[in-house]
Amino acid sequence: MGEVTVTRFGYGAMQLAGPGVMGPPTDPDAAISTLREVVDLGITHIDTADAYGPRITNELIRTALHPYPESLHIVTKVGASRDEHGGWPPARGREDVRRAVQDNLEVLGLDVLDVVNLRLGDATGPQDGSLLEPFETLVELQQQGLIRHLGVSNATATQVAEARSIAPIVCVQNMYNLAHRQDDDLIDDLAAAGVAYVPFFPLGGFSPLQSSELSAVADRLGSTSMSVALAWLLQRSPNVLLIPGTSSSTHLRENVIGAGLVLSEDDLAALDRIGRPVG
Repeated sequence: MGEVTVTRFGYGAMQLAGPGVMGPPTDPDAAISTLREVVDLGITHIDTADAYGPRITNELIRTALHPYPESLHIVTKVGASRDEHGGWPPARGREDVRRAVQDNLEVLGLDVLDVVNLRLGDATGPQDGSLLEPFETLVELQQQGLIRHLGVSNATATQVAEARSIAPIVCVQNMYNLAHRQDDDLIDDLAAAGVAYVPFFPLGGFSPLQSSELSAVADRLGSTSMSVALAWLLQRSPNVLLIPGTSSSTHLRENVIGAGLVLSEDDLAALDRIGRPVG
């Protein structure tokens, strides 16, 4: 991601918070153990946000890993807050963005944030509209030395282009998986430009038929659906980075091993049909 070099397999910290990504985890010691296992496994990319908890995942990251290894890069997000119902209302006014950056710095115990993604849209997905004001605010904070690199999340292709017209970005973080291929063209364009693409929900939104097709490939390979889905994403394009989340050290290790699965051309052809319209 820009001048930031990270492992292609990263870790998403969202699941470390309590149910609904609200409040503390049931077992804080297990959460801290998982974070330390992330570093022990050589993973150098942790994805988080001050809205997770809120503040909870950032507090856990600091407790588990501060002072941070030089090789570790923490990527965070701004642009959404939390309400008393567990919703994710937008928070993209200038003061909202400034406050969120300061909160991330304070809770993580950092003087500068490696990468900050501007979260757009809402819980239903990307929404049309200009990102000018909040993104320009992030650029100002970058010029002040509080942020090294910028990215966008939950963004349309038009918003990605608008961001890139304002300032360089190093990553785009959107929902994408075998069954939801709406960003195929965007991934290829970003790869040509050297911009990372970070998909979330690698198994989100599959229909029963699509899930059964994925399971059939996994069964044939003696693997799991998650492993196959992660391996497919890594083989989809060299600019794809993964951030699967888990609150279990055991599950974390399984994900790392599973993502190393090498899919054959026949496997890839079978999987490719999941996300392609028939006819």
